[in-house]
Amino acid sequence: MFGLGLNEILVIALIVLLLFGGKKIPELMNGLGKGVKSFKDGMNGDQKSEKDEGQQQGE
Repeated sequence: MFGLGLNEILVIALIVLLLFGGKKIPELMNGLGKGVKSFKDGMNGDQKSEKDEGQQQGE
């Protein structure tokens, strides 16, 4: 994964833990998950609207 080994990933995780603290990390991950879900829903919505436009033009 991006040329990172286990040691590098552990160091990055430790730095994140030190910067944000143990209580803040679940909130950050929850926000990140909601953002990714919203992005995916937006992309799927664009694809659906393109399909709807194609069907309307074909009528």
